[in-house]
Amino acid sequence: MRYHEKRFNVRRLVLLGTFTAIALILSYIEFLLPPIWSAVPGIKLGLANVMVIYVLYSLSLKDAAMVSLVRVFLSAILFGTALTLAYSLAGAVLSLAAMAILKKLGLFSEVGVSIAGAVLHNLGQILVAVIVLRTAEIGYYMIILTLTGILSGVFVGLVGSLLTKYIKFDWSKQK
Repeated sequence: MRYHEKRFNVRRLVLLGTFTAIALILSYIEFLLPPIWSAVPGIKLGLANVMVIYVLYSLSLKDAAMVSLVRVFLSAILFGTALTLAYSLAGAVLSLAAMAILKKLGLFSEVGVSIAGAVLHNLGQILVAVIVLRTAEIGYYMIILTLTGILSGVFVGLVGSLLTKYIKFDWSKQK
């Protein structure tokens, strides 16, 4: 590996670390906020996913996966439990898989991709709940989670889209 390639990798690693830190801060802010839909427990905006959308569209799927998964693990360690890790990890994996496929197809904007990611994140969490609680009846909750996932997906997608539009990295100009 040549010297400039190593410098490129270090810069990318620092950048991904920065994006992960921002995502973690957004998770913490969301953790501190009172529930948005107080009548419906467990619903959040998913602010950290702004960074995942941004990295997915500005860098790569691999980079977005690293940011997402490291943030999920750190959030669980700092603000949650092993059970929250299971819920978040299932949601993050399904969400990222869907977003990657839809982005590759090119049929949807960042907002559409974000909506799909939000809804599938909720689906992943419902699947874990079905396993943990040993009841399929919790699946009915998916109706509410789909509606709120669409709303939060629009918000996260719009913010991610704005970041993608106005914050660009040209790796060829790095010295």
